[in-house]
Amino acid sequence: MSKREMRLSPRHQNIIELVNEQGYVTIEELSEHFAVTPQTLRRDLNHLSTQQLLRRVHGGAGRVESSTTNQPYSSRQAHNAEAKQRIAQQVAANIPNDCSLFINIGTSTEMVARALMNHTGLEIITNNLNVAAILQPKEDFTVIVAGGTVRSHDGGIIGEATIDFINQFKVDYGIIGISGIDDEDGALLEYDYQEVRVAQAIIHNSRRRLLVADSSKFGRRALVRQGNITQLDAIYTNELPNQTLVDLMESHDVTLHVIT
Repeated sequence: MSKREMRLSPRHQNIIELVNEQGYVTIEELSEHFAVTPQTLRRDLNHLSTQQLLRRVHGGAGRVESSTTNQPYSSRQAHNAEAKQRIAQQVAANIPNDCSLFINIGTSTEMVARALMNHTGLEIITNNLNVAAILQPKEDFTVIVAGGTVRSHDGGIIGEATIDFINQFKVDYGIIGISGIDDEDGALLEYDYQEVRVAQAIIHNSRRRLLVADSSKFGRRALVRQGNITQLDAIYTNELPNQTLVDLMESHDVTLHVIT
């Protein structure tokens, strides 16, 4: 425990422990856990954020993270899993049968792949080996896997060959995930430059671009700029982002789906 943490009240220390353990907690969860008002928790989180002991995000707080290194794949799979599942089900409900899709790298997009298993006649192009494995058993699906370099830690496929492959197609829907969304200008942020270039190709070659992002992605820092929310057609999340982003989406006709 650092000297700063040793000077904190027991509740503040417990808040930091919960945030570090879970990765992200909501104000409602903390309010119920500590039996104090949401207003008190907001003050607590703001105070701890100014000391850089946690990361204040809309509706809650997350652990302090590096802007250059992502969390391990297993941690990202478990984080906000229930919210990701609800988001994925709503995305799938808005995808028709007999259409074509890109599905890129990410634990949220893998949830979407699972939610699409009751569809028929889909043609899916992916640079995610986990997505391909999920969809492979469906006999009426055509699953096309992009060539390129496979990342050992998450099954993502990246590189120049991947970009060239993606650029051969024009599909109905591009389903993308993201590591972070800047809560001031709506920049879409990632950690890997090569992954960003593949995602940009997917955005460019999709007629409709759908972003799946649980609420912990809002305000999360990452090093590489992938694009901007204004390039999207719809965003699916589980909490309303801040008013700056809401206004930005409205001014660029980006549909916001909040699945609670």
